[in-house]
Amino acid sequence: MKTDTLPAWLTKPGILLILLSILITIIAAGMQNLSFRGDYRIFFAEDNPQLQAFDAIERTFNKNDNLSLVIAPPSDELFSRQYLTLVRDITEAAWQIPYSTRVDSISNYQHTQAQQDDLLVADLIDKFDSVTQEQVQQAKAVALTRPELVNRLVSFDGKVAVVNVTIALDDAEKTAQANEIEAFSKKLIAEFQEQYPEVTFYRSGIIMMNYSFFSSAQQDSSTLVPLMFLIVLIVLGLMLRSITAVITTFVVLIVAITSTLGIAGWLGMAINTASVNVPTIVMTLAVADCVHIIASMRHGLSQGNNKLQALAFAVRINNKPVFITSITTAIGFLTMNFSDVPAIREFGNLTAIGVIFAWLLSISLLPAMLYFLPQKVTQQSARQLEQQGMARFAEFITSRAKPVLWISVILIAFATGFIGQNKINDEAVKYFSVDNEFRQAADFMAERISGMATLSIALDSGAPGGINEPTYLAVLDQFSTWLRAQPEVNNVVSLSDVLKRLNKSMHGDDQAFYRLAPERTLGAQYLLMYEMSLPYGLDLNNQINISKSQSRVMVVLENLGSTEMLAFEQRMNTWLAQHASQYHYLASSPSLMFAHIGERNMKSMLTSLPLALILISALLIFALRDWRLGTMSLLPNILPALAGFGLWGLISGEINLGLSIVASMTLGIIVDDTVHFLAKYQYAKRQGNNAAESVRYAFVTVGKALWITTVVLVAGFSILALSDFRLNSDMGQLTALIISIALLVDFFLLPAFLILFDHQYTSEAHNENLVRTTTA
Repeated sequence: MKTDTLPAWLTKPGILLILLSILITIIAAGMQNLSFRGDYRIFFAEDNPQLQAFDAIERTFNKNDNLSLVIAPPSDELFSRQYLTLVRDITEAAWQIPYSTRVDSISNYQHTQAQQDDLLVADLIDKFDSVTQEQVQQAKAVALTRPELVNRLVSFDGKVAVVNVTIALDDAEKTAQANEIEAFSKKLIAEFQEQYPEVTFYRSGIIMMNYSFFSSAQQDSSTLVPLMFLIVLIVLGLMLRSITAVITTFVVLIVAITSTLGIAGWLGMAINTASVNVPTIVMTLAVADCVHIIASMRHGLSQGNNKLQALAFAVRINNKPVFITSITTAIGFLTMNFSDVPAIREFGNLTAIGVIFAWLLSISLLPAMLYFLPQKVTQQSARQLEQQGMARFAEFITSRAKPVLWISVILIAFATGFIGQNKINDEAVKYFSVDNEFRQAADFMAERISGMATLSIALDSGAPGGINEPTYLAVLDQFSTWLRAQPEVNNVVSLSDVLKRLNKSMHGDDQAFYRLAPERTLGAQYLLMYEMSLPYGLDLNNQINISKSQSRVMVVLENLGSTEMLAFEQRMNTWLAQHASQYHYLASSPSLMFAHIGERNMKSMLTSLPLALILISALLIFALRDWRLGTMSLLPNILPALAGFGLWGLISGEINLGLSIVASMTLGIIVDDTVHFLAKYQYAKRQGNNAAESVRYAFVTVGKALWITTVVLVAGFSILALSDFRLNSDMGQLTALIISIALLVDFFLLPAFLILFDHQYTSEAHNENLVRTTTA
């Protein structure tokens, strides 16, 4: 083994370490620019049609971010003097919540009554006087009969109340403001909890969902990354039995992560619930590069070579495989740029940057540290024992290639057969575990009051003041009636209900007049009189625009999955096309946005998957310089994902945003084992060995390294499964499953396939030339 084969940049390791330290310090300094962003808008690009519709609706009407304070008295005694006082007091206190613009509850509901020829508009529960029993009875009678209140601000059975706070957030400061609101509302609820210890309180709404996105990202960052570090160190220590290997790998991991986050900081990126996983994944992938180089160096040392010779051998033999695996892994993550989700694009780009950093550090910083640090070489007998174990396993495969291949094919076909049971289904509420406070509140509301899924429909009359036209109002009323008849709908707030109530009140509260006014002028007068009677903050600006050309219908639905939500939207569009074709409308909400993005993201990722497969396959053919082996490599790269998604069909069957990227991501990762195995296999074949002997050589030389890297990869992605955020946990589970299957494919199916179908030999003379070319 010649020492002059050491790469030029490693001939002076001391200078290299100094230069790397300076460069890394500059790059890592960008971390000071990092921030967290936790609002749901990270999942939507500016050109997203549903987001554009949602923004247009919010510009026309009020902002629709909300905080729901849920009040659940014991023994279902909501309508009592004590607990209606509680509802009233919380309603008044909620006006102090930062950035609040409106507070709605049954206590400040603007109840209308006829008083001779006048219209009396007042809070349902007087905010100054003590609540009387008479008020309790009146409040119950009104609250449980008003369609705009039932299943929105009070449960249908009158046992639970909701105080809904409308919040106007600055788009640039959503995360910071959501955190401020969460802290204030938590303190507010704590104060009322002291006064009413028997009452159960919940906090829900978009604000709490935004806060949960943020807190989940922070929690994962503070718990999963340190846990992953611990797991990596333990695994490396047990399997490599080398303190030097653990220390050098640890340093490479730290530098790779800080450099990646530094780049993110310099680029002005914010860490979110998706990109918070980047350190864990970069750490996991960086270990694979380090393990191959350390294992090869220790193998060289065990053969009697000095440190420099062993180091030169390790770098030379692994340089190409590590480069190819890093590039293919980066390609897999870069294909996420085809995603419609900005958070996923940032996650893919940052991870690709981290993978490249890990590769550069593994062939520069790692060898330099290995040169200076002492090396304790595994005793020859111990190494021989390890090699004998791999040799026996190889003998098992080679002697039973045909049954091994058939059993492998049958098992993979069986697992793949369940792939059709997977369905695209995103439900934002279920992104969080059942232990999450927001999830618990949303589940309680879904069970006792209504779901959290909403939909806003802005129906344009086409002319200023057009909302007073009887034809427009008739269509609006028919639409509201149709919505209430749908099984998914819990509540509908519509201008037509307000106008029918006003018409009734202006006719002595005669129920027979609970209908729309027959004339435009009369209805317009009623509406003007009502608007002038409303107090500040409780006007109709959330339902009608300034020119009175549009009105907004607000729908509260059950917590629907994306498939159900899209089906509901389709039915609604069909109804509007048939009955309101003369009017333009916009429909959107965060719930509808999430429903569409899951489907669109899956389509875009399926488009990018063939491109990633073509690029990776082309790289493998180029690296191996053998189209046969390059083509054969497709087998262990495609089958694990198919089998993994098939088994996921049995385990869960739901494909969400997090899982839509797994196929492209794992395609790049699992190439690692395939490349290293085929590289050693090809080297042995070029020495004149047959397929069985070459398989044995590959197992003996690289089998343990493949086992170690797979254990680390599976451990790393399994750590993500502990996340409180379901997108991360599901992605971690499925990725770990696919990587595990990939190792089994590389250890069983691939070698059996090579033995049975790769019968081509290479001449000795040609081999010698290739070997000299490779090692020069």
